[in-house]
Amino acid sequence: MTDPTLHIGDRAPDFALPADNGEIVRLSDFRGKRVILYFYPKDDTSGCTTQACGFRDAYPEIEERNAVVLGISPDDVASHQRFKTKYNLPFMLLVDKDHAVAESYGVWGERTMYGKRYMGIIRSHFIIDEQGRIVDMQVKVSPKDSVERALKAIAD
Repeated sequence: MTDPTLHIGDRAPDFALPADNGEIVRLSDFRGKRVILYFYPKDDTSGCTTQACGFRDAYPEIEERNAVVLGISPDDVASHQRFKTKYNLPFMLLVDKDHAVAESYGVWGERTMYGKRYMGIIRSHFIIDEQGRIVDMQVKVSPKDSVERALKAIAD
């Protein structure tokens, strides 16, 4: 992983990515709302499903707090559509195929699984306020803790 280049109070890097519905979504489209922007490694894997379903189950509370959830992974549109449908996810999943957005947030880096090293998404989330500034960030967060910490961060 690169050194964290982002800090609390920084403007969140804007992006334009394809969503699960094929539309291009920009972070700046959500000015005036809070955004829980979370990065996850792969659709329909155990940890990623736990995290996504946690945000799904908390979505009414998230909406009450003037917030939305955006999930980002390198998976393609078809994979996101299957994952979203299978678990009835009420929020958009975005395609970061070349992981440029993950890199801009400092969450693309070396990972290890079963003793094998590879480059991939480091599970994390960023809370972005109505003006587009980062107010909370959790890098290398567990799937369950991610949801709990995000809810706590938007609880005010």
